[in-house]
Parts: sequence; structure tokens; C-alpha cells
Amino acid sequence: MKISAQEEYGLRCLLQLACLPGTASLTLPQIAEREGISVANAGKLMWLLNKAGFVQATRGTKGGYSLARPAEHIRLSEVIKVLDEDEIGNHCESYTGVLEKCIHKGDCGIRPVIVGLHEIVQEALSQITLSQLVGDEAQVDATFHQIKRFERKLGQESLRN
Repeated sequence: MKISAQEEYGLRCLLQLACLPGTASLTLPQIAEREGISVANAGKLMWLLNKAGFVQATRGTKGGYSLARPAEHIRLSEVIKVLDEDEIGNHCESYTGVLEKCIHKGDCGIRPVIVGLHEIVQEALSQITLSQLVGDEAQVDATFHQIKRFERKLGQESLRN
């Protein structure tokens, strides 16, 4: 799975808002500066996230962006779906070679694997909320590995070493 820049920065912008206390908000320049991206790029991301209902924008001198709903109610699968530029349904159209259609369009051994992996990733992302990403890296890693289906197989790791 490859995370696009849009997905990465969109999640990071949302995380900035998730870390705020109470009903606090951040302006577009503040979000851009905190994430090291241009105001234009942050504006595009916040527009997408606002349109999807993840953030709300307040105009005026005391305005800014805040989460539209609690971070524990925002699932990563929802966010990625909004920010994802690459639809899995178009996978076969991306690899046609010099032809208009893939020669394996009718019978392909690769397609079920690609679609299956996509479903596994979507299922995993649906189990993780934005609030579970708040904290330092060690805390988030521990939380992530406590989620079912993500438990590390420590015994197998030590056998390889």
C-alpha cells in the first residue's frame, strides 16, 4: 500500500486539530506552518475535509478550522476514502501496456489479490480512529498493535534473529 502525499498531509492536518483542547481552532496559515506545507496545499486539503464533514470552518478574526465531530468518531478508512486519488476499481485500466484494454481483463490471477489486499487494508483502517493517533509514536504504536488482527508475533520475530 502506498500512501499519497494528499493522504499523508490530510491526515496530519486532521491530527493537528485532534490535538487541540476543547473547541479550539487553527487558522489555515497555522495548519500549513505546523505541517511544513504551503497555505495553498493546506487550503485544498481543508476544503476537501470540510466538504466531507470532517472539519468545520469558522470565518472571521477568531475563525479557523476545528473538527466537525469528535476524533474518536472519525475512522481512518473514511478519511483515506475522501483523500485517496487512486481508485482500486481503475487498477486494471492503469496497466494496459500499449493496448486500450488489459489483455487479462476477462481472466486475471492478479486482480483478486490486489482487490483482496485493498479490502484487508480498508478493514484495518476502519478499526483505527483519529483519536488513536494522538500521542507520541510509542503510544500510538502500542495502541495500534493492541487492535485485533495486528498483534505482533514476537516469537516468530525472535526466531529470525
